[in-house]
Amino acid sequence: AVGPSLHACPAGFELIRRGQTISSAEAQYTAERREKVLPSAFKTYLNNVKHTGVKLPAYVEDILQSKERLPNVGISVSGGGYRAALFGAGVVNALDARNASSVQKGTGGLLQTATHLAGISGGSWFVTSLAQANLPTIQHLIFGDGRAQDYAGWLTDFNLFVASTDPAVQSVYAAEVLQELAVKAEHFPVSVGDVWGRTLARHFTNGTTLATFFANTSHGSGILFSDLINLPTFVSHQQPLPILVADLDSKHITGMVFPGPFAFIPLDSPLFEFNLFEMSCFDPVLAAHTPMKHLGTTNDSVCVTGFDEAMFLSGASSNLWNEFNATLAASTGNFSILLNETYPQPPAHRLDTCNVPNAFHGVAPDTFADSGETILALCDGGEDGQVSPLQPMLVKDRKIDVIIEIDNSDGVTGENYAGGSSLVATQERMKIFQSGLAAFPRVPTNASTFATEGLTTRPTFFGCTPSANDTGPLLVYIANGGPPRDGSAPLTNSSTGQMVYGEAELQGILQQTFVVATQGAAVGEKGEEEEDPEWGACLACAVVDRARARGGERRSGVCERCFGRYCCEG
Repeated sequence: AVGPSLHACPAGFELIRRGQTISSAEAQYTAERREKVLPSAFKTYLNNVKHTGVKLPAYVEDILQSKERLPNVGISVSGGGYRAALFGAGVVNALDARNASSVQKGTGGLLQTATHLAGISGGSWFVTSLAQANLPTIQHLIFGDGRAQDYAGWLTDFNLFVASTDPAVQSVYAAEVLQELAVKAEHFPVSVGDVWGRTLARHFTNGTTLATFFANTSHGSGILFSDLINLPTFVSHQQPLPILVADLDSKHITGMVFPGPFAFIPLDSPLFEFNLFEMSCFDPVLAAHTPMKHLGTTNDSVCVTGFDEAMFLSGASSNLWNEFNATLAASTGNFSILLNETYPQPPAHRLDTCNVPNAFHGVAPDTFADSGETILALCDGGEDGQVSPLQPMLVKDRKIDVIIEIDNSDGVTGENYAGGSSLVATQERMKIFQSGLAAFPRVPTNASTFATEGLTTRPTFFGCTPSANDTGPLLVYIANGGPPRDGSAPLTNSSTGQMVYGEAELQGILQQTFVVATQGAAVGEKGEEEEDPEWGACLACAVVDRARARGGERRSGVCERCFGRYCCEG
């Protein structure tokens, strides 16, 4: 087994960085990506849009070909279990320049222009998997490509919770999962959150194949989030920076719980993000960061390395076990009982959260509720109702111009379609934590408006007419909002609890998702056409719109038509 280790801290080590700015390492990466990669990426994207035959205003072409004017694009992938991971993968596939069908639609290439890619819960599984696998195509990511001996795709034939229906095999499997925590348990408390990360790793990180699924191998346990920066596609600045989001489940915070379908903890609970360089809280109540490479460290003398296992962090972003604390043993198939038998935990230790030693102990004691705690108890980043990872894109220092928000959270009761409530939750939370963050585009105040105006069944632009002093991004909202327009049986609305998928079902989901991402609104006098032939151009108009405004140009041509078609002012 591998796991965290303790060493003397390196010379000049700083445990805490304060403020709402990004790290110098992130700033350097994005600057070099902008200098070395994005000019050609945007030109490729522009050519793909132009190949659709739609005439673009001159300012669109000028912005996408001018190094000084290039926009900053962020992509956010919502939570929603496997359903969200697959929908996120499908939309990103529609934005990938390597996909010939995406190129034909005029959407291919936008992925290659993005500076950041954020995920929550099931969306974090996809984001982590894509980053650690060195940015393969989506088909290779999900199904494997037959070349990597230690990677065979997401192995969706195996259930995430109960890998085998054979009790004997499952018993051995459980013992192996627990054994993989042995090194960590020597130095740190462990929980069901650690078990969850180890089970996820068998699907979403390199190190497991069909033949080795039940074998006693590493299963990606040595893949650290901070080490991903050394992968070839990061060294060459080809990848957008991945960000995962988790909530703090604090006993000290008892504020309002957002009245959304997934909300469980108060809306004012601090949000933590994991990026390749730092664990960060940009909320003004803390506004502090600690190095990702030394996650688990709580002082300036003894440093931890190896704590930032990639799927442990993704597991934190998707940890819902705290919602089932009363029935934890039943919910986890006796894993909690086995965990305590294997590694007896202190009575006060929480088994239902992903636990990280609190590097921020003593920081901001007047405003940060858990400043006095030794452990940060982390849970699914959507438990406050924000099932979409939007706050990372509102960090002013990132200068995000447009957010492509991919939403497949379960907002429509019983139907497993997105309902828009996650955007409403972010809007409400920004009223609490606006200080130091970019303005969030105005959205409707309730999910029912999303339904009545059809905002989830077509792409929607929010923030089309910002105020003069508003420097916030435009939001392009692409949701899994309903069944296919052609009347075919829906596949993209599987239950959040579905943990097994066959290959034919996966391909069907990806195909339906591709249509959602590339069809635009139903147009024509009565909306009888299933696709908008101008959608590729409309998306490009949205991508450049903040840069257009900075340059003082007026919307014109197809862009003027597109904004009339897709804008919603909340």
